[in-house]
Amino acid sequence: MGARVERAVQKRQVLFLCVFLGVSWAGAEPLRYFVAEETDRGTFLANLANDLGLGVRELSARGSRIVSDQNIRFLLLNPLTGDLLLNEKLDREELCGPTEPCVLPFQLLLEKPFQIFRAELWVRDINDNSPVFLDREIPLEIPESTTPGAAFLLESAQDSDVGTNNLRNYTISSNAYFHINVHHSGEGNIYPELILDRVLDREVVSELSLTLTALDGGSPPRSGTALVRILVLDINDNVPEFVQSLYKVQVPENSPVGSLVVAVSARDLDTGSNGEIVYAFFYATERILKTFQINSTSGNIQLKAELNYEEIQTYTLTIQAKDGGGFSGKCTVVVHVTDINDNPPELLMSSLTSPIAENSAKTVVAVFRIRDKDSGNNAKMVCSIQDDLPFVLKPSVENFYTLVTESPLDRESQAEYNITITVSDLGTPRLKTQHNITVLVSDVNDNAPAFTQTSYTLFVRENNSPALHIGSVSATDRDAGANAQVTYSLLPPQDPHLPLAALVSINADNGQLFALRALDYEALQALEFRVGATDRGSPALSSQALVRVLVLDANDNSPFVLYPLQNGSAPCTELVPRAAEPGYLVSKVVAVDGDSGQNAWLSYQLLKATEPGLFGVWAHNGEVRTARLLSERDAAKHRLVVLVKDNGEPPLSASVTLHVLLVDGFSQPYLPLPEAAADPAQADPLTVYLVIALASVSSLFLFSVLAFIAVRLCRRGRAASLGGCSVPEGHFPGHLVDVSGTGTLSQSYQYEVCLKGGSGSNEFKFLKPILSNLQSQSMGREVEEHPSFQNDLGF
Repeated sequence: MGARVERAVQKRQVLFLCVFLGVSWAGAEPLRYFVAEETDRGTFLANLANDLGLGVRELSARGSRIVSDQNIRFLLLNPLTGDLLLNEKLDREELCGPTEPCVLPFQLLLEKPFQIFRAELWVRDINDNSPVFLDREIPLEIPESTTPGAAFLLESAQDSDVGTNNLRNYTISSNAYFHINVHHSGEGNIYPELILDRVLDREVVSELSLTLTALDGGSPPRSGTALVRILVLDINDNVPEFVQSLYKVQVPENSPVGSLVVAVSARDLDTGSNGEIVYAFFYATERILKTFQINSTSGNIQLKAELNYEEIQTYTLTIQAKDGGGFSGKCTVVVHVTDINDNPPELLMSSLTSPIAENSAKTVVAVFRIRDKDSGNNAKMVCSIQDDLPFVLKPSVENFYTLVTESPLDRESQAEYNITITVSDLGTPRLKTQHNITVLVSDVNDNAPAFTQTSYTLFVRENNSPALHIGSVSATDRDAGANAQVTYSLLPPQDPHLPLAALVSINADNGQLFALRALDYEALQALEFRVGATDRGSPALSSQALVRVLVLDANDNSPFVLYPLQNGSAPCTELVPRAAEPGYLVSKVVAVDGDSGQNAWLSYQLLKATEPGLFGVWAHNGEVRTARLLSERDAAKHRLVVLVKDNGEPPLSASVTLHVLLVDGFSQPYLPLPEAAADPAQADPLTVYLVIALASVSSLFLFSVLAFIAVRLCRRGRAASLGGCSVPEGHFPGHLVDVSGTGTLSQSYQYEVCLKGGSGSNEFKFLKPILSNLQSQSMGREVEEHPSFQNDLGF
């Protein structure tokens, strides 16, 4: 920050130095160059580089040019050599008129750095114009009574040249009566006066024709002639006399045509025609005749055309009062044209720089000059721009101004400035001129791409097709052009073991993301990585955004039955006592699903049963229970097929087969029901015999035990009641019926049994189990493999 401030201070010092040098040079005496009018185009005038002490290369490198107030490009500067050449032939009379000397000011403008040198081109007059009389014949009437020595003012010739080449003398042709006397006016003009040398005699000479010759001072001199025709009149001895010999009036330049300028008045003591006065302009110039008119009778002078202070400030009129006898008197009317504020200021643009790079400070945008053709306060000017712009106007010399940036520009805030330069004069009323310029701001890469979101969450369903479009990221850059062109890329993942390049790709041009291969929800539920957006500026800028890809589960896993096992080994048989109540828990089917959500919601239903309506399956937990009371007519063996179905779309299912054996008591031996023995008639006879024998032995043993127990109980005085069974303390210690290795869910149950008093039969009443333990190792292993389903195993 300190270095930046220091550079800014240095730039400001350099700018002030350049302005100071420009002012000092501008304040010096201007360079003067001389050339004769009608000099050929391309004539060498001077070498500006030598005159200013500048190198030719420096003159060219600093952006030199010639500027002037005139819209005529009369000079040509060769920037390679520094030679100042004449660009066209000059006519001094057209450029300056009667003004002498004829000075054409111009300026040498250097832009880098800004500096101005004043110079002047003096145009010398050559004798290229001859004196001209407006009238080729000058009539003159002279009374015969005129005394010798009388002077008669004649028409003066006009010569456009100046100095020594201007009108210098008059001569008259040789005669016996007159000679010429040259009269000099206070304004530098000469007028010829015809002087009478001897008395005229009309009876001798009634008319004279003399040749008046006007000579200029050129070398060789030029001349012009006019014929003076003199008529000798009878006696008229009084000459008209004006009340004032000099009239001075001031007329505003905006006076309307026809307005009165001044009224002149003359008197003549003669009577009759010799006393009648007629007023007229005396040999007025063509410009005067176009601008003014005089009433020959009243002497009122009126405007014939509009006045323009900027062209002519003063008119000098000679008014002649002539009586009927031919005598005349003259007076002078000086008309001063006063300036009014009728010219708005002008703005001349010298240079304009656009576009300007943003973030640049103190940059010269435009160089221009202002002027006003009025005078006095009407020509004083002030220059300004809008207040809400980061630009400032700095005045220089010769009414030059520079438009400079006041602070660094920001293209992203505003890419274009419409600047109105207002130039107002101080006249009444004030006039102003407005000049509009447009400054464009070029872009600099100062803005990094910005993502529309700091993080993106995308969803893709598993088992997708490769190269699947899964979503897009988007970033914008406030810059323009190449600085705003954004390229997207995947950033290296934080986990080095994550094969991001093999899973996801991104389109570098539009930010579209694609899954390169099929995803498996059961293997990968979410993927998190970062993407980068980089512009093409120099240096390039970039930004990052987080992308989360969530894999959605698809129903691609069928339910898996954990219990009962279906591994092709001996089938699982559940023992159910015939005395079981309705709702008796026979078994519980436990299944899991590798999917998630509703795809893992499992429902159970009884697909097939040996005897429909005897068993039922709870749809939500898979419990197989008795649906009604069992009877002796019910078959002993039952085969149940339970269907497990998930809630996916489409739903997937699995089935499991349960074998149920109805027994009268838990002492009845377990009779396996192989899956292949679908028809009892087809069973092996040897197996049937073994089962019958085993059942008979077991029945006899059970009957003996029951008889022994009944005898002991009778000796106790029939302690047992109808509602229950009372076992005296110390009797049947530990005599519990143990059913292990078979039954529902592979659990070991111990039942407390007693003989039902008054039954009259060997019938047992099954009471609540004393202890139940989960001993199925296979079940334990499956639960350990699927810990999320441990809660489903509570029966």
